[in-house]
Amino acid sequence: MMKCLQSWPEPIVRVQSLAQSGIKTIPELYIKPPCKRPSNDLVLDDATVNIPVIDLQALAGDDQSLRETTLQLVSSACREWGFFQVVNHGVSHELMKRARETWREFFEQPLEVKQEYSNNPSTYEGYGSRLGVEKGAILDWSDYYFLHYMPPELRKPTKWPALPSSCRNLIEEYGEEATRLCGRLMKMLSLNLGLGEDYLLNAFGGEENVGACLRVNFYPKCPQPDLTLGISAHSDPGGMTLLLPDEDVAGLQVRKGDSWVTVKPVPNAFIVNMGDQMQVLSNAIYKSVEHRVIVNSVKDRVSLAMFYNPKSDLLIEPAKALVTNDRPALYPAMTFDEYRLYIRTKGLWGKSQVESLKTHE
Repeated sequence: MMKCLQSWPEPIVRVQSLAQSGIKTIPELYIKPPCKRPSNDLVLDDATVNIPVIDLQALAGDDQSLRETTLQLVSSACREWGFFQVVNHGVSHELMKRARETWREFFEQPLEVKQEYSNNPSTYEGYGSRLGVEKGAILDWSDYYFLHYMPPELRKPTKWPALPSSCRNLIEEYGEEATRLCGRLMKMLSLNLGLGEDYLLNAFGGEENVGACLRVNFYPKCPQPDLTLGISAHSDPGGMTLLLPDEDVAGLQVRKGDSWVTVKPVPNAFIVNMGDQMQVLSNAIYKSVEHRVIVNSVKDRVSLAMFYNPKSDLLIEPAKALVTNDRPALYPAMTFDEYRLYIRTKGLWGKSQVESLKTHE
């Protein structure tokens, strides 16, 4: 299916190298149209506005009332925001810290070291700097590293960075903990829809077949942050995303109505958001919400996004139990492979893809 995507349409420029060159103005191919510049949007940046923060500690206890309250908070966040932060999630805080530090070390390696892992659009695996193969597209101000973690047969440690020396072992350790947390969250999401706790995970192909990919984002300092974006506005095409943010400086913005909310990372928290496949499976009860990343002129940022996705060749469609005469199926059945081909060809375009699939209003 991906055979048409073998090479990039233009020579790849590393944004980090641009930033380190000391330029005072950014090249034209990174300048967004006026209507898509962050400086022209209403941003709710008040200290009291943030996505929900949910403590998962009660889920490990015996208090049924607290457990139900936690599940309800998750349900409300998925329906109203599509985003929430989780604390007391069971992943080691030290591991989270080491993950950020190790990947920052990778991006600090000499360019020739990183170039050994350069990717192409057939799989995106490796060191990259653009999404989509549309020639002349306006690009985002970021570099990244993308790799497959699940299912195990897609795992290719030789494609993972050998430097720093801790990186490959850390990917294994972090990947195991992050996917375990994703599995726990999937059960909560399934129960909140009134389905069996394993329904969503089984719809994704089961624990051994689920797709899990890690994308490490690096956002260099930018001399003109009002003119560009680290990642353009989009909803995630997959199932669910577990994001380990940079705690030192905010960058993620989530759309809320006609405004953007700047997410303020809570210490030792993960940010969770619904993807398009979850919106399809839930028949739009859960929302995959548009979000973007802004950049700044003062500090580089790094974040780790674990994408928890359906098995690529499984048909994804609204759960039969969530389809009624009053709420018919809003989406046709489609494999994740078919769906993400659109993203890999066109790049990120808001929520146009998932909304275009709707069969009913």
